[in-house]
Amino acid sequence: MLDINLIRRDFKKVKRAIVNKNEKTDISSLQELDLKHRKLLHECEELRHKKKAASKQISGLQPGHEETISLIKAMKGVSNDIKQLEIVIKNISEEIHNILLRIPNIPADDVPVGLDPESNIEVKTWGEKKSFTFTPLPHWDLGKSLDILDFERASKISGTGFTIYKGAGALLERALYSFMLDLHTREHEYREIIPPFLVNRASMTGTGQLPKLEEDMYKTSEEDLFLIPTGEVPITNMHANEILSYQHLPINYATYTACFRREAGSHGKETRGMTRVHQFNKVELVKFVTPETSNQELEAIVSAAEKVMQLLGLQYRIIKLCTGDLSFAAAKCYDIEAWAPGINNYLEVSSCSNFEDFQARRCSIRFRDEKGTLKFVHTLNGSGVALPRTMIAILETYQQRDGTIEVPEVLRPYMGGLSLIKSL
Repeated sequence: MLDINLIRRDFKKVKRAIVNKNEKTDISSLQELDLKHRKLLHECEELRHKKKAASKQISGLQPGHEETISLIKAMKGVSNDIKQLEIVIKNISEEIHNILLRIPNIPADDVPVGLDPESNIEVKTWGEKKSFTFTPLPHWDLGKSLDILDFERASKISGTGFTIYKGAGALLERALYSFMLDLHTREHEYREIIPPFLVNRASMTGTGQLPKLEEDMYKTSEEDLFLIPTGEVPITNMHANEILSYQHLPINYATYTACFRREAGSHGKETRGMTRVHQFNKVELVKFVTPETSNQELEAIVSAAEKVMQLLGLQYRIIKLCTGDLSFAAAKCYDIEAWAPGINNYLEVSSCSNFEDFQARRCSIRFRDEKGTLKFVHTLNGSGVALPRTMIAILETYQQRDGTIEVPEVLRPYMGGLSLIKSL
């Protein structure tokens, strides 16, 4: 959520940010509502002051006196006026709040302006694309021939967009998230958290998924709970409505969760295999930091995610997203994309975002600085990394001519020393 004072100071900047982010939020009524709200607050305060002064005057008058009775009667009218004003103020305040919830974060100054991925900028590549003496197969063919991925039975159980991991496929999945959590908790100083996978509406609103993305979420109708689309949601909301200590910042959390997304509006995109699914697993990194250090901390998250890719020996590139490709809540974002030779394409395996104080305002997460002044923290998160697409890159990169899969060396201790995945 944006600071209303920022909107008052530079309304044009906010409107420009909405356009640059390719959002459709209508804020045409906000200025008028805000002015009306402030005017009514002033009127209400004047009436309260008048009532207080009259009460003091009445206390000095003789009970039952004509002047006393007249003043009491007048003050009853003032009290009714205050009550009516408070109702109007409350309604306008809710209108303003609902508009504010729909205004996206303002992109950072160094974010390239553009409305689609064509305006994204490649800022780094690592490694060389593996060359083959044969035509590399896509992961869905590899998974089927090795009997480690079963899309047909998953579809029978749940419909399209789901996967069953079997045997060495399940072991590889477990090895990946165990390796990632060990790396982040032991070397990168993150504290591991296992959160709930169902969260309330306030939590989804706090991190910015609601109200915009409600149709993309799985939810329970009776309890109004949502299956999490990312570990970012429960982890960020752990500190909702809290005041953190300056001495404890930065706070770094790592979590491994299942993620659930309806992917509404994804028709026509690649749906074979595990490229785009409704349920997947992901290691997520979340930071709570001071405003002065948030850009530096964003680089640290990117570096942590890069380390995963480098140790796995996967070729990747880093993309700086343009304004139109940023998420609703992000001020700045880098995507890490792994090369998948079987499908001959790059796949996003991590999005590392700085939300500045946008989520903190929605969640009311603050800290006291060295002088004791209350400020909003900056929140950041990044995938460290997402497993389906990372597994795709591993299967397709490490495939051999005979259809077997070489296990990356760093994962072998997590797989009982297994070095080669082959047909049973």
